[in-house]
Amino acid sequence: MAEESSAPVASSSTAPPAAAAAKPARSARGRPADDPDTRHSKTLSYILRHGAAKESLVLRPDGFVRVEELMKRPKLKGCDMETLHRIVRDNAKQRFTIRSEPTGDGGAEELWIRANQGHSVVESLELKEVASAEEVPVMVHGTTYALWPVISKEGLKKMTRNHIHCAVGLSGDKAVTSGMRTTANLFIYLDVAAMLADSIKIYTSTNNVLLTSGVDGALPPKYFKQVVHKVKGGELEEVPLGSTEA
Repeated sequence: MAEESSAPVASSSTAPPAAAAAKPARSARGRPADDPDTRHSKTLSYILRHGAAKESLVLRPDGFVRVEELMKRPKLKGCDMETLHRIVRDNAKQRFTIRSEPTGDGGAEELWIRANQGHSVVESLELKEVASAEEVPVMVHGTTYALWPVISKEGLKKMTRNHIHCAVGLSGDKAVTSGMRTTANLFIYLDVAAMLADSIKIYTSTNNVLLTSGVDGALPPKYFKQVVHKVKGGELEEVPLGSTEA
């Protein structure tokens, strides 16, 4: 049976701090000023969500790729196994899953890794379909207020991803580990019951992010239950539905 964990192997107590990790490749994602773990994490996200084909990697239908092959990519130069396990274990948003499977020669164990959501290339992740509105008391999409004039008319769109990403609450809520950017200042609460009644599928990812493709990649404004704007000072003000004043 496969062993799955966000931290299958604990880092040694003598492990070097992130800042002391090997210098990332010049082609690694992130800014030069970012610490090595941050750059390696951003590079992992890119490869596992969008860039596997460009990196000559084959993702399984469930999004997993062999760690052995992944670690050979030039973009991950400087990221050793200890660093990889630390990134998976310590990522606050639980972006990755790593697990061991008996897929090697003679049933030998191999490590596999995937990004838990955010893909533009994987269609069949291990997602749990939401069956009733009672399962999802809150489904909210976080974005920026500057986009409201467009969103209020055209709805939410999945853009280049496979799904529109939503959270079960606002950033800082105990149940929210991912799906809500801390920079968001416009919160669109969705009518889950209406979506399900219209056969719009909703899924929950392994790190508790709510995902939907809407209708042909978009979710019309008629499914917006409430819209809230976080104004300067942090106060929340309700935005009248249909309002396009920015």
